[in-house]
Amino acid sequence: MSTNEQMLEELRKIREALVPPPPPPPTKKGLWQEFKEFLEQYKVMGLAVAFIMGLYLGQLVQALVTAWITPIINVILISIGLLTPDQVTLNPSAYPLTFNPTLFISALITFLIVAVVIFIIVKFTKRIGLK
Repeated sequence: MSTNEQMLEELRKIREALVPPPPPPPTKKGLWQEFKEFLEQYKVMGLAVAFIMGLYLGQLVQALVTAWITPIINVILISIGLLTPDQVTLNPSAYPLTFNPTLFISALITFLIVAVVIFIIVKFTKRIGLK
């Protein structure tokens, strides 16, 4: 073999070494794998957790306002004359004057139960490989 042929042969070997191998053909995915990829790609679990927790947190705040803050405001409004006792007796649900801590406590218990259940579900989904 001549020197030129040897050089050409070496260059062919170098080219073969530098060219990356073709990518493997895509593997056929099952329905479960596609579903997991969908959940991970679109962050469905995080969105669901945020939505549910936001919903129950809103109910907790609403119960706090209804049970504690609104009666205080209504007593103040009656004392300065912007609200009359007649309005309160005609429509006591719109103008509550009594505190209702059980409303807030039940909303708080519901929120805590939902938070624990969501925590367990998220922990389970992480264990089976969903993120």
